Amino acid sequence: MNRKNFLTTILPVTIATALYKNTTAAPFLVQPTLTPANLKIGDTIGVTCPASPTDYNKIKEGIKALKHWGLNVQIGETVGKHWQRFGGTDMERAYDFQQMLDNDKIKAIIFAKGGYGTMRMIDKVIWDKFLQKPKWLIGYSDLTTMHLHIHANFDIPTIHGDMVTGFGDQPKDISANTLHDTLFGNRIEYSVGGHYMNRQGYATGKLVGGNLSLIQACAGSKSDIKTDGKILFIEDVSEYKYTIDRMMMNLKRSGKLENLAGLMVGMFTATKQKEEEPFAATIEEIIMEKVAEYKYPVCFNFPSGHVPYNHALKMGAFYDFSVSRKSVTLFEKYNVDTPTPSAPKKMVLDSLIKVDSLEGRL
Repeated sequence: MNRKNFLTTILPVTIATALYKNTTAAPFLVQPTLTPANLKIGDTIGVTCPASPTDYNKIKEGIKALKHWGLNVQIGETVGKHWQRFGGTDMERAYDFQQMLDNDKIKAIIFAKGGYGTMRMIDKVIWDKFLQKPKWLIGYSDLTTMHLHIHANFDIPTIHGDMVTGFGDQPKDISANTLHDTLFGNRIEYSVGGHYMNRQGYATGKLVGGNLSLIQACAGSKSDIKTDGKILFIEDVSEYKYTIDRMMMNLKRSGKLENLAGLMVGMFTATKQKEEEPFAATIEEIIMEKVAEYKYPVCFNFPSGHVPYNHALKMGAFYDFSVSRKSVTLFEKYNVDTPTPSAPKKMVLDSLIKVDSLEGRL
């Protein structure tokens, strides 16, 4: 019997039971309880689809890049699967992820695609092995659910970065290079251009957040996060201004904006306008209105999100965050016992120049 047949016959009886088991500044020396190990050449990384479907042809360039980094790649059974609008049934997606999570030979898992569906499978996952031996989980957009759930329940860092459909084996691919550097243990040190609406200041704290729509969707659930004393990162794509306004009002009314250490606003792209009632305010003005009464630093257009230069972020780690209208810096804090990077940095100065030149409004 092949593995696909196993999923459709044995899985519902035997696996289902197992799967259904059960400046405000943060202290400098407080670190996450557990941190995944840096990758090294020869390690294996898994690829799976916890949300929307994708085919191998759409991930082959990303696979090529991963192999060029010296990694072995194990492709999950959900790559190429389609059920409804997902990469397999909820149980198939949970099972595929569970097998990679529990496999000691797989040192990191990069998700193939976002879209929608992570929320439907995440409560089927058993985290016991992950808590014993955490590994890097990489994705963004719909995978914000994964980041939020792990931070809320386990305090283990994850990586907000491009999925394997989003990058290729190009020397100056910022999304790929920053992800490589983060996975192989190089300290995150970003210096990018400012924005005229930035609110100046300095903060230190743990970075949390992700896609704004998913932050709201997880509110009130077991994946909801606490934001007091933390640097909140938000980004989104293909939203109307009024829905962004509504989601920001939700954050404000629920107290999630009141006691932040800082607010890091990433890229809000492909904003919808057709069929929307006139909304003259810019995205920046909509967001700043909700935090105007507070004193912490706020930056706009940080180069992470649904953009080709999606800078990888280690979520759940501590950072120094400095904001002015001319520039923004985000430097990861390290403990004295932080392991030495296992590969040199791929990011080069001219990769950042394009980002430094970003200016103005969305």
